[in-house]
Amino acid sequence: MCVLPLVVSLVNLIFGVDQAELVFAGDAMQHMAQIEAARQQDGTYDYSDCFAEIAPMIQSADYAVVNLETPIGSGDFTGYPCFNAPASFARALRDAGFNLMLTANNHTLDRRDRGVHATIDSLDAAGIEHIGTYHNAAARDSLSAFVRNISGIRIGFLNYTYGTNGITVSGDAVVNYIDRGKIAEDIASLRDAGAEIITVAVHWGDEYHLLENSAQRSLADFLVDQGVDLVIGGHPHVIQPMEVRHNDELGKDVLVVYSLGNFISNMKTRDTRGGAIVRVSLVKGKDGVARFDRASYDLVFTVPPSSPGDNFRLVPAYDYEGGRWQAACRAFVKAAEDIFSRHNIKVGRTAR
Repeated sequence: MCVLPLVVSLVNLIFGVDQAELVFAGDAMQHMAQIEAARQQDGTYDYSDCFAEIAPMIQSADYAVVNLETPIGSGDFTGYPCFNAPASFARALRDAGFNLMLTANNHTLDRRDRGVHATIDSLDAAGIEHIGTYHNAAARDSLSAFVRNISGIRIGFLNYTYGTNGITVSGDAVVNYIDRGKIAEDIASLRDAGAEIITVAVHWGDEYHLLENSAQRSLADFLVDQGVDLVIGGHPHVIQPMEVRHNDELGKDVLVVYSLGNFISNMKTRDTRGGAIVRVSLVKGKDGVARFDRASYDLVFTVPPSSPGDNFRLVPAYDYEGGRWQAACRAFVKAAEDIFSRHNIKVGRTAR
């Protein structure tokens, strides 16, 4: 059990500080083996077992965010290279505790415009908040200032992708691509809407590289200069370093996470079998100023089915013992810890 958040909450209560705890997870993917494992005899798809063991980790936060790296459709479900997953997958993520799903990623247009529309409709029907793709320009304009009051702190969220695998929009659908001018405008819109903390989730980087590239560093520099408080990255399918920077001009710390890796998938190499979950603490003191306070990480690991009828399971990587995949889990943890111990700046493992 992690007692630190409880202790901090009691201290903050005594000293009149508002605190919000956020959780960010990586790429929630649906390869064909996952879809087939979830398929029931009646033709429905059940993902309820997938997240049961890590749900407490997600639900302990005030607000949780995950990258939905697949369109959500109906029928003709497919995995790589053109994804299309059942609606029950997104609902299972919701039930595990996720409040917000990011939809701007390189697989957004796998089912072209109709996939964008179907995903939005499915998430809306399930009561799941989402950002990154929109039915049309008017919908984007109405939703671009996505700000939520979380435990007394007004937090704005933005989501962008480097591209969509060469597929382009053919109709009215809108995908948020990385465009520095547009990002600056969106940040200004969040501030005008009253955001005290600004979070930008970015799909970027080189797949399977455990260190960020120069383009990621450059964009992170730009976002920090724009006054962003949290920069959360995905796409490489492996973890990459996390760092706390200091914005000297604004006199505040900023969190930059280059990649959280895979949340759940059927990828099979050592570094793609799991990912990181980052826990972020925001505070607002008696001076009324909200700020990023601290961050920590935990690791999760995807356990494939061991026999017919089993499903893929996501487990806390540090706690997984005795199973067929224990050696693979330990290898993933060791490699991730090696990167984090050498490259992270002021971001350590979540205390338990």
